[in-house]
Amino acid sequence: MFANAYQGRRVFVTGHTGFKGSWLAAWLTRLGATVAGFSDGIPTEPSHFAAMHLDAHLEDLRGDIRDRQGMVDAVRRFKPEVVFHLAAQALVRKSYEDPAGTFEANMLGTMNVLEAVRACPSVRAVVMITSDKCYRNDEWVWGYRETDHLGGYDPYSASKGCAEIIAHSYFKSFFGDPVNAPYCATTRAGNVIGGGDWAADRIVPDCARAWSEGREVEIRSPHATRPWQHVLEPLSGYLWLGARLLDNGNAPFDPRGQAYNFGPAADVNNTVAEVVEALARHWPGFESQMDAAGQAGMKECTLLKLCCDKALAHLGWKATLSFDETIRYTAEWYHRFYRGRDGATPPDMLDFSLGQIAAYVNAAEQRGQVWVR
Repeated sequence: MFANAYQGRRVFVTGHTGFKGSWLAAWLTRLGATVAGFSDGIPTEPSHFAAMHLDAHLEDLRGDIRDRQGMVDAVRRFKPEVVFHLAAQALVRKSYEDPAGTFEANMLGTMNVLEAVRACPSVRAVVMITSDKCYRNDEWVWGYRETDHLGGYDPYSASKGCAEIIAHSYFKSFFGDPVNAPYCATTRAGNVIGGGDWAADRIVPDCARAWSEGREVEIRSPHATRPWQHVLEPLSGYLWLGARLLDNGNAPFDPRGQAYNFGPAADVNNTVAEVVEALARHWPGFESQMDAAGQAGMKECTLLKLCCDKALAHLGWKATLSFDETIRYTAEWYHRFYRGRDGATPPDMLDFSLGQIAAYVNAAEQRGQVWVR
């Protein structure tokens, strides 16, 4: 799959201990890549990274993306051919508590990764991951396109808009040589859910934590809509984009220097309440309490969706799973984790996660996805 682009490649992943980063790193090892991960620590307890014992399957590096020289040194020592940048301060509510730290991590961290790429001649492809919240949210009903205004009300969204601007400045200023420069692109994914996420103030982890303890879960924004998608959906897009960059953009549409949305189908734009109700069908007997008053004074967009026509036209990429399948994959992972708990680490979460990747690839193949070949 992915045109066998990662077999034997050296791949550097920032944020590999996080939710998306750990799934990406596990998939890359399955694809035959030699992976190094760079992170300042494991962000949650429990964590997907620890549950899979992923440190035994890659080079597990510790450092802060705000430390430019440390980042440069780590990349130069590993000599990667591909870089995926996912490390970030990823929570809207935390960005209100620490706006300066959020801008430092998401804006300066992006710049430091790009500086490390400039200093490492081995790098051939760079995929920079930002967020669907990088767009200025006008609460309209159609999906945001890659050419829409960047920026956001809250510090997190604004920091991701800044990261996009920095990345594309570097693409144009330093990585524009069609022969010698690394080939780069940015990606913007929708709200990602799936097994192994325990971040604060996220609806699925909140449900998993509360319901595993027999508690009612409190829902702060039940009517907010998001482009919900399983974590493997955007990761398949990132990996396919990286493969296309390694191929020097040889296709009718050149992905070099471009930005791409990776989101669910246009009709998958459910409310928070619908996500909770769907999860509850897989976790019977547990309840939720909806907070009609909203978000305790903190501004957070209530209507958000992405237009992914460009990814389809340029890359042939589209989402694979339905909303119901996304919920099922997610619920099954948490069921396996909590059923296996006896005061110790649950067994075989790496095997179970790789099994979900295999099931996802099989579904993609049955539905004719181009990246499976």
